[in-house]
Order: sequence, then C-alpha cells, then structure tokens
Amino acid sequence: MILVTLGTQDKSFVRLLEAIEKEIDNGNIKDNVIVQAGYTKFESKNMVIYDLIPYEKFDKLVKDCDLLITHGGVASILNGIKNGKKVIAAARLKKYGEHTNDHQLQIVNDFEKKGYLLKLSDFSKLDEVIKKAKDFKPKKYISNTANFIKHIEEYIDNN
Repeated sequence: MILVTLGTQDKSFVRLLEAIEKEIDNGNIKDNVIVQAGYTKFESKNMVIYDLIPYEKFDKLVKDCDLLITHGGVASILNGIKNGKKVIAAARLKKYGEHTNDHQLQIVNDFEKKGYLLKLSDFSKLDEVIKKAKDFKPKKYISNTANFIKHIEEYIDNN
C-alpha cells in the first residue's frame, strides 16, 4: 500500500495527486493508494482520499505502508523515516502557488542529501522514482533530541 500525505495546512497540492493518478492510469502504480489530502480537493476513481485521518488510524497507515509519498513538511517526512519507511518527498513550490516560499525544497534537499529519502523534482518521472524506491535503503534516523536538550540545560544552568 502506498500512503500519500499532504499535511494539514491550508495549502493545496493537486499537482502531486495528478502525477500519482497518471501513474495509476498508466499501470505503473498497482498498489492501493490512500491519501490524507488535508485541504487539497481532488476527485479520483483510483485512490481512497480522506481530508484528515484520526491520529490512531494515520499512525497505523504509516506503519503498514510499503511506500510513503509526502509533501516537503518536516513532520510528515520525520514520521516516515522514524518508522523506517521508504519516503518519496515532493516540495510544494511558490511558482505554482502551492506555498508562500520554497522552504519545502530546502527541507527535501537536506533530507535527500543525508540519505533519508528520495526527492521527486520532475513529476513526469514519478514512475522512475518509484522504481528506484524499490531498492532504496534509507539511512536509519537517529534523533538528536537528547543532545539538544543537554545543550539547552547547560545554557540555562550557566546563565
């Protein structure tokens, strides 16, 4: 099963769903596709689309999916990589009116450079990125939270 997550902000991302729909129609995606679309309105005969999914169900879908395709939101990306999932991330871009700036591109580039995910830049090549994902071995995520907290505590203690 492929899980597609588009976040919960009031930003539409029809462009990504159109690319996925095209690959289903072309026979390149044969898996069931479930979408958490947020504010993206899209009709599909091929995908099961929810606006929002309750946390428990969403968490189970992430754990059960074979592939996570997501927008460039940090929380969505981290949810996938913390669960050891193969992640394809596509940034919402300002030039398409999908966001106010291109910060998601910076986020996706950084996670890709570190080996955590595959980046989808050219939506016409989604089928190639999905094929690449079959053999992709994502880097295991190691949280830096404990180190970050230690530095904050040291700062507080010293000030």
